[in-house]
Amino acid sequence: MLLEVRDLHVEFHTRDGVAKAVNGVSYGVDAGETLAVLGESGSGKSVTAQTVMGILDMPPGRITAGEVLFEGRDLLKLKEEERRKVRGAEMAMIFQDALSSLNPVLTVGDQLGEMFTVHRGMSRKDARAKAVELMDRVRIPAARERVKQYPHQFSGGMRQRIMIAMAMALEPKLIIADEPTTALDVTVQAQVMDLLAELQRELHMGLILITHDLGVVADVADKIAVMYAGRIVETAPVHDIYKAPAHPYTRGLLESIPRLDQKGQELYAIKGLPPNLTRIPPGCAFHPRCPMAQDVCRTDVPPLYEVTESDAERGSACHFWRECLHG
Repeated sequence: MLLEVRDLHVEFHTRDGVAKAVNGVSYGVDAGETLAVLGESGSGKSVTAQTVMGILDMPPGRITAGEVLFEGRDLLKLKEEERRKVRGAEMAMIFQDALSSLNPVLTVGDQLGEMFTVHRGMSRKDARAKAVELMDRVRIPAARERVKQYPHQFSGGMRQRIMIAMAMALEPKLIIADEPTTALDVTVQAQVMDLLAELQRELHMGLILITHDLGVVADVADKIAVMYAGRIVETAPVHDIYKAPAHPYTRGLLESIPRLDQKGQELYAIKGLPPNLTRIPPGCAFHPRCPMAQDVCRTDVPPLYEVTESDAERGSACHFWRECLHG
């Protein structure tokens, strides 16, 4: 296993109380494999990713339990200097807002080249040549001329390609892409996802794709982990989840995707809002919004049950996963 997150707990101390952002998350990804982490805003997807990368703001964040094993090493036990050597060189992150993630006063060539001067000790001239090579690799036209331009001179889709180039620069073993297609139009979204998938195959990297959009991951993910209120509520191979979800929350997410064969019909929406993380409801956190909720759901937190009616490795944190699977 390239990366294994085990029973991770992260909380934030706020004026309103302790927000339990991540509550016992466990997942893993192998080299060459794509894991999609899905869920609404506030479900803990990005906080988990920031903890894995070692870029969580502490304080106010605090890791209270868990392990993050990268090739067998627990990253949470490494000193900051050792952690910095892992970031960029062995694992890298693509952020959702490319414009705010890129430095507006440095050319894209300088920002791409910095990866090689800092981590590889290259001269500025050689680093600039590498930057041009990277821009060509992510299919930015006229790279030799555009390497001297600033982030604001690129379109949203091209800026995202620069972020991908930056993440790929040192050919890391793992990429975490946090909502990489947010704010891009549908055509550009598809191009960015195709590019990511192609580079991943070429370099045989592990890829964690964080998104709230089930439509984006259908063609690129191998397996899916669905998060709600800081917990993983369902895990499964991608095609199994689309064919037959085993958790009511996953079913709700799937039913809220617009479909061509249901033209003119009212779009389904999950009722209510995700819980306040300082006041997570007792029992199953999803029960106030769940159409299948019963008394046991209001009192007992469901473990991640093994979905035994599947040949693949699946899990569902629902007391009534069988009824959901066949519903």
